[in-house]
Amino acid sequence: MINAEVQKSGAESTLTVIRKFSRKVQGTGLIQTVRKGRYFERDTSKTVSKKRALKRIARYHTRQDLIKEGKLVEEVRRGRRPFQSNQSSAQATAQQNTPAPTRSSGLGESTPIAR
Repeated sequence: MINAEVQKSGAESTLTVIRKFSRKVQGTGLIQTVRKGRYFERDTSKTVSKKRALKRIARYHTRQDLIKEGKLVEEVRRGRRPFQSNQSSAQATAQQNTPAPTRSSGLGESTPIAR
């Protein structure tokens, strides 16, 4: 633990004491070490990362099963190629030939105020 202590003499103003203190703290290097470790994250252990991967895989498979059973509607991915699961080539080409939905410019045309 680092202590940065400053005593005020009789003629010094409060601002000069604060400046002295800040210089002393900077000299200790405490601020730099705290800033370096601000976003530090420990590496996860192998067992934890494997368990997370297994959970992710299980979730993916249950989701695919629900989509096959028709209990869940497949979401359209934005900015990527659409996910094509075991579809026939005729269905895939029919999907490709449909016109793409028009995109808004992102300036808020669909907000209630802009209507």
